[in-house]
Amino acid sequence: MLNANSYVTNQEGIGGTIRNQYEDFYVEEIPEVIPEGEGPNVYVWIEKLGRTTLDVVLDIARDLHISRKRMGFAGMKDKKALTRQWICIANMDSEEQLNQVKALDGTIYKTDFLKVVRGRKKLRMGQLKGNKFRILIRDLDDVEKSAEVASEVLGQLEVTGVPNYFGWQRFGKPRTNTHLVGRALVENDLKKAVGTYIGNPSEDESEENQLARKAYDEGNLEESLNLMGKGMRYEKMMIKELIRDSKKGELTDKSYMNALHALPKPLQRMFVHAYQSYLFNEAVSNRVEMGINKYVEGDIIIDMEEHIVRDKTPGEFQELIDNFQANPTCPLYGTKVPYAGGKVGEMEENVLKKYDLEKSDFEVPKMPRLGSHGLRRSMRFQVWDTSAVAVDDGVLCEFSINKGSYATAVLREIMKKDVV
Repeated sequence: MLNANSYVTNQEGIGGTIRNQYEDFYVEEIPEVIPEGEGPNVYVWIEKLGRTTLDVVLDIARDLHISRKRMGFAGMKDKKALTRQWICIANMDSEEQLNQVKALDGTIYKTDFLKVVRGRKKLRMGQLKGNKFRILIRDLDDVEKSAEVASEVLGQLEVTGVPNYFGWQRFGKPRTNTHLVGRALVENDLKKAVGTYIGNPSEDESEENQLARKAYDEGNLEESLNLMGKGMRYEKMMIKELIRDSKKGELTDKSYMNALHALPKPLQRMFVHAYQSYLFNEAVSNRVEMGINKYVEGDIIIDMEEHIVRDKTPGEFQELIDNFQANPTCPLYGTKVPYAGGKVGEMEENVLKKYDLEKSDFEVPKMPRLGSHGLRRSMRFQVWDTSAVAVDDGVLCEFSINKGSYATAVLREIMKKDVV
């Protein structure tokens, strides 16, 4: 996992591979909001395969001829997986509109509508309790022994918690550049941010995409657009804005701002978030070395509602941590995020100094809506309902984890290798 350097468990990893088939990686949302069966909004329990949540949402909005702003979901689910989650379409009052949604079943690429029901409330990001996973690890030398080790690791993680690293999905794979776009925004360089996203070819991409990015880097916008393949949906949105502005004269900061604004808002916000995540992973690595389930003097502790817990003795803090009623935190760096005290706070400040940054840099003055005040985020998460069993093709691992956390952080402890 990018910029993650510490493990909690000391067992030798079982190795292996995941996602040999998308169906090997199953994710099911544990919803917080359950549609009641009546109301002005339409909820769809979707099952998608090999697609991002955002792509499915955009396709549904397109086929219903409505704004994507009317589409809601609680969390972004893995692309390289078989996943189930709720999608909400706001303000679909009539029976005709409900039937229009039902008629889309079977027409959205690699997406099935398992349920279509009405709901009173709109669905917003973060309104989920967690996610259930069922993941097959293949290509193991000794399946039975590997299942034993996986069970031991999962049992230990149920007690200590799991380092709350952000996974590769936050940064992009195989082309890992989302955090680099965020770094450019934090540096207040819009041209560099756009160029990092559209240009900057990677050897891990198709030759067609590499040529498109090379053309952009050379200033040939029309050629770049013509070379872009189907997988460059968002790059096309951006470059069309740049081409439109280039016909008026030389490209300016306003042009690059318009290009970024052409993207869906969740993706716009993802860039700075990804850079914050990159720095957060480093802080978590350092904090895990001090003891993942140990209270350290100066820690900022949050409860399960993410409220800061104050006025407790070290012993009381430790009891809360032991029972997963509260967790130590690390900073998602931003303009107003507080540092911890003592050696924990010193470590947190040193992470920013290493990258020659200050908290004020996260203001992003040229695009302040993409800036961030930052916040304290738990440096570990809970895993429950765990199991690991030997099957014909490998080891089948099942577990549930908190929302906003990554299953690959659990698998990393089991496999002891880079997990994508």
